Amino acid sequence: MRPFDSRLLRYATASRRFLALSGALGVLRTAATIVFCWLLSRVLVDAIHGTPLHAAWGWIGALAGVGIARAAIVWLADVGSMRGAAIVKSQLRRRVVSSLPRLGPGWLAPRNRVEIATTAGLGLEALDGYFSLFLPQVILTAVATPIVVAVMLLQDPTSGIAVAVTLPLIPVFMVLIGRATQSVQRKQWRNLTLLSSRFLDVVNGLATLKIFGREHRQRSRIAAITEQYRAETMRVLRISFLSGFALELIGSLSVALVAVSVGLRLVNGDLGLGVGLFVLLLAPEAFLPIRQVGANYHAAADGIAAAEDVFAILEAADAVTVAETDPPTGPDVPAARAGIRLSDVTVDYNDEPVVHSFSAEIASGSLTVLAGPSGSGKSTIIAALLGFVPYTGSIEIGADDAARNRLDRIAWAGQGAGLLEGTIASNVSLGAAHPDRALVERALALAAATDLRPDSPVSVIGSGLSGGQADRVAVARAIYRCLDSGCPVLVLDEPSAALDARTELALLAGLRSLADGGRTVLVASHRPAVLAAADSVIRMEARVHA
Repeated sequence: MRPFDSRLLRYATASRRFLALSGALGVLRTAATIVFCWLLSRVLVDAIHGTPLHAAWGWIGALAGVGIARAAIVWLADVGSMRGAAIVKSQLRRRVVSSLPRLGPGWLAPRNRVEIATTAGLGLEALDGYFSLFLPQVILTAVATPIVVAVMLLQDPTSGIAVAVTLPLIPVFMVLIGRATQSVQRKQWRNLTLLSSRFLDVVNGLATLKIFGREHRQRSRIAAITEQYRAETMRVLRISFLSGFALELIGSLSVALVAVSVGLRLVNGDLGLGVGLFVLLLAPEAFLPIRQVGANYHAAADGIAAAEDVFAILEAADAVTVAETDPPTGPDVPAARAGIRLSDVTVDYNDEPVVHSFSAEIASGSLTVLAGPSGSGKSTIIAALLGFVPYTGSIEIGADDAARNRLDRIAWAGQGAGLLEGTIASNVSLGAAHPDRALVERALALAAATDLRPDSPVSVIGSGLSGGQADRVAVARAIYRCLDSGCPVLVLDEPSAALDARTELALLAGLRSLADGGRTVLVASHRPAVLAAADSVIRMEARVHA
């Protein structure tokens, strides 16, 4: 990531105000610093010349006032940077969370979800260092350094030229050090995400590991990753300290060069004492901002690495085309009867065809089953229908498919229940602006879940419910969406895989009533009872691997 990435302006509008405020405060801070140095040199010259104290009170008072004003400006800059960081983090996190549904399960499937969660959580928190330490110094360097050098050139061209010549050495060393640090910092960030992923995997599978007596091996593997993370962290710190020492050394030698030049000319009488003191006080201020940029780069490195991953997610979401949406037509009424037409649909995963030239027509108001052996592509066709995976060919839902957002016309429940902590009612009515208790109970009844109380608690990822119960809650959620927003299409992927025969028949009766009411119900399944209840069956053949 560059010192300032223009993508911040696009994805976090608060960064624009932050930049404007930092620039304005940088100008004020630079002006206050120059005036402070001039006043200090004037007071020191008067003291050396033996000016009475009562005659110098005016300059001393002005010096104190400017010093207080400069301190206030620094305080405002710090507060502004912290508030700016908090707002920008919030905006980026909201954009990441809103982008993931647009990207869909097809984009998430091959990726490490814990890594994404770490990026959006801990990674974005690391932007504090970037906004509060690194970026303000970058802006201050761009504002203050040219002004200070220009003032030195006007007051003492020799010192100004010396500073202008030695100043570029610091950015050169910063670039070299930054390149050496970048790969190490990236390894540290990857080790952190790997450690998070491995720890979560162990927690989720702890019961299985205990049964098979493998928990000790996982403990050693986590310990090994932790050791790798510790080693990379210490390597980053070592480079940070060494680079800080190098930058401080270059800056100190450059200021010393100016001081020697000023001292020799003062002795020879070629330079006035006031100008010499003023230039000596300004010389460190010319180097200080850019030295702080190098020193604070390491504090911002984690945030920079995480920001790269965040921008990758947001850019991937921007590439997803979303059509204009129409408002729902009202509860419990289908927006319109909508059949589905798939023509020559082909889906590839990693350049390998999963579904090839698949065509089918699904009549509106029917219960249609997409059947086939495991691996034949049933779930892939549903993912393409929902827009979760890229495909070639065409998919049309109803006559006006091009004018409406497809996801606004489909209610869907996949093979994973995906329940959230709360109650059964809150999971069923998830996403509803005004949850309706009666509609929740009706959706549960249609999903053959009348044995579940809406107020029953649900733990994280559905803990507390059996597999079949969780699946029925997910189906009820899709049915609730149909009834609440008027979706004309209901798509279910293996909804009865974990159900007994009696409950399965009750669920099929609920789906039949929805189809009879005008909705198009598409079910992916290979169970005999589901096939027998269907109005039509679309069969898919198993793929043959070479």
